[in-house]
Amino acid sequence: MTAPFVKNRNESAFFCREMDILTVLPSSFGYVIFTYLYSWIMLGYLAVKVGAARKKYDVKYPTMYSDKEQVFNCIQRAHQNTLEVYPQWLVFQTIAALVYPLSASVLGAIWVTSKFSYAWGYYTGDPAKRMNGVYGYIGYFGVIILSISVALQLLGFF
Repeated sequence: MTAPFVKNRNESAFFCREMDILTVLPSSFGYVIFTYLYSWIMLGYLAVKVGAARKKYDVKYPTMYSDKEQVFNCIQRAHQNTLEVYPQWLVFQTIAALVYPLSASVLGAIWVTSKFSYAWGYYTGDPAKRMNGVYGYIGYFGVIILSISVALQLLGFF
């Protein structure tokens, strides 16, 4: 019996002799990949908005927040908060998607869309309006719950 992963003598990368990623992942995982791409667009959008606000409000790098410009701080905070939760979302999104790809994709799209609503509310300069994106918790906690389900299945609880 050979190990499933062997080093190809003609290439520097490892490859899998007995399976490939397209046979391991469910076919509907393609939706999840599009959800990741959607999140990349969202992060890029938020970053561009911060860059434009830096120019408009004359906030130089590496200064994170302005002492004078509250609207800049709101724009920066919308981006920063998203970056703070993004790694956890990626982990739970991926775990959930391995077993529940369509559900995870829908929940992920809800979370990503909510980050636009969150940011647009914050961009008004009124921090309370960031709550326009509160519905994102449906997507965020949804993939956490699905991840817990995956863990329990792996442990044989159901």
